[in-house]
Amino acid sequence: MQKNLSISLVASFLIATNLFSAENLETITVTSATKSEQSIKDVTSNVEVITKEEIEERHFTSVPEALNTLAGMNIINNGGLGTASSVKLRGFDTKRVLVLIDGIRVNDVTGTSGAPFEHLMISNIERIEVVKGAQSGVWGADASAGVINIITKNAENGFHGSLNAEYGYYDTKKLNTELSYKEKKYYLKGSVSTLDTNGFTAQAPKGVKNDYLEDDGYENITANVKFGYEFDDENKIDLSHTLINARNEYDGCGNNIWKTSFGGYYSCTDNAIQKANNDSYYSKTQDTFSSVNFNHVNSFNQIDIYANRSVFDREYNNIQSYTGGVNNGKTVATKNEFDGTLDEFGAKSTIPYLNDTSSLIVGGDYKLSEYKSDINKEYNNKALFVTNSNKFFDNTILTQSLRADYYNKFEDKTTGKVGIKHLITDDLNVSSNYGTAYNVPTLYNLYSEYGNENINPEKTKSFDVNLEYKNLGLTYFNNKIEDMIDYDFGTSKYNNLDGETTLKGYEASYKHELLDDTIANVNYTHLKAENDDNQDLRRSPKKQLRYGVDYYGIKDFHFNVNAQYTSAMYASDDKSGVKTGDYTIWNSVINYDINKTYKAYLKVDNLFDKYYQTVDGYATAERSAYIGLKASF
Repeated sequence: MQKNLSISLVASFLIATNLFSAENLETITVTSATKSEQSIKDVTSNVEVITKEEIEERHFTSVPEALNTLAGMNIINNGGLGTASSVKLRGFDTKRVLVLIDGIRVNDVTGTSGAPFEHLMISNIERIEVVKGAQSGVWGADASAGVINIITKNAENGFHGSLNAEYGYYDTKKLNTELSYKEKKYYLKGSVSTLDTNGFTAQAPKGVKNDYLEDDGYENITANVKFGYEFDDENKIDLSHTLINARNEYDGCGNNIWKTSFGGYYSCTDNAIQKANNDSYYSKTQDTFSSVNFNHVNSFNQIDIYANRSVFDREYNNIQSYTGGVNNGKTVATKNEFDGTLDEFGAKSTIPYLNDTSSLIVGGDYKLSEYKSDINKEYNNKALFVTNSNKFFDNTILTQSLRADYYNKFEDKTTGKVGIKHLITDDLNVSSNYGTAYNVPTLYNLYSEYGNENINPEKTKSFDVNLEYKNLGLTYFNNKIEDMIDYDFGTSKYNNLDGETTLKGYEASYKHELLDDTIANVNYTHLKAENDDNQDLRRSPKKQLRYGVDYYGIKDFHFNVNAQYTSAMYASDDKSGVKTGDYTIWNSVINYDINKTYKAYLKVDNLFDKYYQTVDGYATAERSAYIGLKASF
């Protein structure tokens, strides 16, 4: 029995990457590569999948923490849980990665940083699909680097439930509850997860230990409900709604210490060993992501008609000291609000042909982006798209996508993607992809006090070639961005920067079952990120190495040790500014299956208490341990 358990767990970890044995390929499907469900072996794009098995065994807290296990990913944190997190994919910033929850767009139309990764907690997730390379030919704007689709769990037949509780350092408390019921005609599933932590200071001068400074707490409630009803064998409807409600304390006064009118101190300096009081510096987020999808299947095609709505509601509260004017000498509380919506309506038809070895997807959509507070502006776009996938001689796959977007604010955009994959043997395949993409400026880029209505969408060209042999994968990628949208310090406005930015490099991944009960894994990323003057881009390490070992040799136990090395990176372009990076962090997990109902675990992050920063002046977690218990029925 123990041997069978080990084999099962080994398989679950092997399928959690883009490296698959032939017997596992048929069991893994992805939806993000072409907007339709496909076996991963039939996808030409470079895709990685984080499965629920890996999530449950590693006990990640946030989505960025899970993504940080993949090649090509670099996570930048401005402090602990709840503080701004940038998920960089092959050197692209977060705002150039399209993020979806069950196909619903999560990129914030009122901000400048893309999806709010800092508030995306790991709970109720079936899998996370990461499609790398330009995907605008399939998804439209904001998919220059790729697509990350977070797919929540579906209901299983009968009545099921689970309860997961965790407690650990920084007085961190996590609780996750799931309940579901499914029968032939309908299903209903709900989940609620809560996280509450005292945290540690967001800002800390380099070399200052966190425990000398004040704590920046964080609270998060994430809830999800899914419902589906099958009218008959041909027609069904599915509804999904996700709520994210979060509150985060932060440091708001740079590297100076200021005395407040409330007493105490806030912010951090080299000698700030007093406890700071920054209760007046906090942010609130209440985002919702909703969808309804009608599905019709007949002998000719499958039709999906859908409506999605993303609501973004952010609030920042801070205090400001004045000198001069009517407020001279006063400390005044201020509040900034950012409210916006993104509504999407669309339809698509999936038509199989040539004995179901090929498929044609045709469709269209309409999106309306609105910024409702202060700015009160909007723009819309209409789109038509087509994707064709063919399989020849049972070993060659060719995929082509073309999409036309029509904007009322910008010039119309036509983007495309073509990919080819050849299965040389059951264990060896080679693939290549080329695509064009674009990113539109957000409403904040256009209309805020730092905005510029003359900004144009930036353009991206993307190419990659991939080789996979058994559990070894090699990838070369090359991306070029023109008219990059960024803050222009010369004009104090957002603008299109001159020249071309190049992001290129290679990735290598390998997993191997060393012994009957032991798996070793490693992935390596080499990145060359340069601006038009051939200067290295800031916060872009050239080298990242991840490695780990999983051991299942003791009955009912699983032991994991993993590490990540990040080479040097700098606060500013051309290797200028403060140097961060050049560190190795070790983590470990022990899982124990008490019985079929109960499982316990112990997780230790930063095992050797390494001091490091990913952004100059912002703290990271010291060694911290967490213990948890899960009950399932």
